[in-house]
Amino acid sequence: MSACTPTRHDDPHRKEHSHEPHSPPSPRPRGPRLTGADVSASIAVFLIALPLSLGIALATGAPLQAGLVAAAVGGVVVGRLGGAPLQVSGPAAGLTVVTAELIQRYGWRTTCAITVLAGLAQLGLGLLRVARTALAVSPAIVHGMLAGIGVTIAVAQLHIVLGGTPHSSVLLNLRDLPAQLARVQTAALSVSALTLCLLLAWPRLPGRAGRLLRVVPAPLVAVTGATTSAALLGFGLPKVDLPSWSSHALAGLPEGPALGLIAAVLTITLVCSVQSLLGAVAVDKMVAARPALSGRVRRADLDRELLGQGAANVVSGTLGGLPVAGVAVRSTANVNAGAVSRNSTMLHGVLVVIAALLMVPVLELIPLASLAALVMAVGIQMVSLHHIRTVTRHREVLVYAVTTVGVVFLGVLEGVALGIGMAVAVALHRLTRTRITHHEKEGVHHVHVRGQLTFLAVPRLSRTLHLVPQGAHAVVELDGSFMDHAAYESLQDWQSTQTAHGGTVELVGRRTGVRIGEPTGPAGLHPDGGTTAPDSSGCRCHPWTPWRNHQCAIPETGSAHRSDAKTTTTRTPEDTEHTEPSGLTAKLDALVALGALGAPGTPGTPGTPGTPGATVEAPAPPSSPRAPDATTPTANQLARGISAFQRNTAPLVRSELARLAREGQQPSQLFLTCADSRLVTSMITSSGPGDLFVVRNVGNLVPPPGEESGDDSVAAAIEYAVDVLRVRSITVCGHSGCGAMQALLAADQDTAQTPLRRWLRYGGPSVARMADGSRPAARLAGRAAADTVEQLCLTNVIQQLEHLRAHDSVSRALRAGELELHGMYFHVGEAQAYLLSEVHEGEVFDHVGVADLTA
Repeated sequence: MSACTPTRHDDPHRKEHSHEPHSPPSPRPRGPRLTGADVSASIAVFLIALPLSLGIALATGAPLQAGLVAAAVGGVVVGRLGGAPLQVSGPAAGLTVVTAELIQRYGWRTTCAITVLAGLAQLGLGLLRVARTALAVSPAIVHGMLAGIGVTIAVAQLHIVLGGTPHSSVLLNLRDLPAQLARVQTAALSVSALTLCLLLAWPRLPGRAGRLLRVVPAPLVAVTGATTSAALLGFGLPKVDLPSWSSHALAGLPEGPALGLIAAVLTITLVCSVQSLLGAVAVDKMVAARPALSGRVRRADLDRELLGQGAANVVSGTLGGLPVAGVAVRSTANVNAGAVSRNSTMLHGVLVVIAALLMVPVLELIPLASLAALVMAVGIQMVSLHHIRTVTRHREVLVYAVTTVGVVFLGVLEGVALGIGMAVAVALHRLTRTRITHHEKEGVHHVHVRGQLTFLAVPRLSRTLHLVPQGAHAVVELDGSFMDHAAYESLQDWQSTQTAHGGTVELVGRRTGVRIGEPTGPAGLHPDGGTTAPDSSGCRCHPWTPWRNHQCAIPETGSAHRSDAKTTTTRTPEDTEHTEPSGLTAKLDALVALGALGAPGTPGTPGTPGTPGATVEAPAPPSSPRAPDATTPTANQLARGISAFQRNTAPLVRSELARLAREGQQPSQLFLTCADSRLVTSMITSSGPGDLFVVRNVGNLVPPPGEESGDDSVAAAIEYAVDVLRVRSITVCGHSGCGAMQALLAADQDTAQTPLRRWLRYGGPSVARMADGSRPAARLAGRAAADTVEQLCLTNVIQQLEHLRAHDSVSRALRAGELELHGMYFHVGEAQAYLLSEVHEGEVFDHVGVADLTA
């Protein structure tokens, strides 16, 4: 038994049974009870699902009842059996093109049979537990597939909006569009235009009244308004025709060529599965963003969700319904309406059944032009400019374009296959794109390898290396993160030959001066294809995670904010070259974006915080302190940060931290700096775990020996670092805009001696040093200090180094030549570091430039 699992007699909180000694225990509830939140959410989803189901059925050319059947089955069957409790399933716009093509080619009854077979295939995949595999699709392919489907839907429905009849091919629809524009039916166009106007304007109603009215879904308002207007104006337009359920066509035996039927089944299975699984993860993301729901709703079980979707497609196809998949629009509405269990999804399906049986006369009043406009709007929204900008930044626009064009002109399965092929080609191109250059400077031959070293680059690497004369000194700079065995052997053989002829070879990492190998001799190569040093102390690690991938948005916690305290974080296209966001997140955005249509209170807002390319303006905290509320986003900020570390950074540093835990810390530097939150020592020094022994305090002050007045923390850290850890250097780092220096300049002798005032007295000698006219003023290379505060910040670094030299442990190490002292100044606004120079006369902080990577 696990030590973490208490036994019965060890559990002090175990409750006693309340039933009689020999009576059966009270029955446990089988599932969550129906709550008011689930009822209201189911009504909201039902009001969205009803018009959309009819519109999608119209767009596919299927009987209109088929949309209602799929909506009911998706709600009841998937709601009961699926693994994502809050995801709502039904006829999806992403399946419109596929289903329309199948109906055109095989007829309705065979299409229903194909749906049944696709459901059986999904059941098989669910039993094999391969649901996660469907998430390994490039985001650009998902975006391109949805965009292609959206274009096809919009072009086809445009003919109905104009009063005509669409063709089955996009090319035919585009060819006949000019003729259709010449014979526009005014009544159909008017009803469609009214539908689109209401659809777009309803979510944007201003004021308190607008917030109340937006509770009613926009699709329902649009269709209802258009239907009412058409009836009042007496337009004789084609309307919804729901024949008797007794004549409803059910599934029949599949008829057609075997290969065509197999391809159709695979297409339905692929599109339904990928869309449903991505939608399930998207729902998890939405639930996690709402703390009130995250603790009550379990995360999606993707294998169970795939089984539920398969069972629903079997039932829907058997009953003569459209293919079923998770629908982002309805799922978004369900979460935003406050649903807490799968009961809301199931109840929405029951409401669809009731409407299909009792509301037929009302549904038959809806003009087909209104439904066509509704579906056309959905198709247009599937082509997202935000997604296009995203894939462009990640240099995958070619994959997106190929997939979109393939879906539009060839079909969904063919377009996705082309997209996968293009994604593989792009990945191979990136892997093989290696730039190798050679130049000679002052008798040293420099070979710069930029990119990944694979067997494909070995011929060019060999040609370049042989340009180096035998016996010469060579520096090989490896600017990549991967080297395969073929490249390793080629480089090792050349290195051995070069060394045997009296030459020397140095392998250098991405930053100049970072040598991978012995500091004084030829570098070594690790047998696994990487580069390493025989002495680990000579190896410097790259930063664990690029800071440019850090996304920070401080949630708004009040209405009173300082107008001048605002932080802007912008990610540029260059930032995303090697720090692309999670592919899963990008895929989810493609589906969540569809939820903007008709989702109560959630209008689509491209470029939201946290997405690539977004600019996040984070207001400062309110000027008046306010107790944190458990319902505000800031209450979980620490937990989110820890969770991000465990997910993203911990896997990268776990092995290194395990080594440090075994061997103990052996830092080479003591870094004494200010407690200012803008100074991130690991970022500005490109260091990792075990590199720096850091001491932070207000003002980066070093109390002189004997003046600590009971606070020996800084002196203790100095003594421990020098005498125990044997650090080889100590750096005192100041920074621009230091609040402690500003407080020293504005010090009032009559002010009460608070702990902060008592601590800042150790900065008094810095103020006196700056006021001493006999000393040269500290300055930056190329310019004097910008103002008095910067002058004091520079002077304070120099003065604290004086205090540091007075400590016994430091003075002994300095006399023995075992320690170096460094002064550093970091300009926050310029992101520029300066080091105190011992070459120039006076007290000058020299500019630290970018590493020279000249190729």
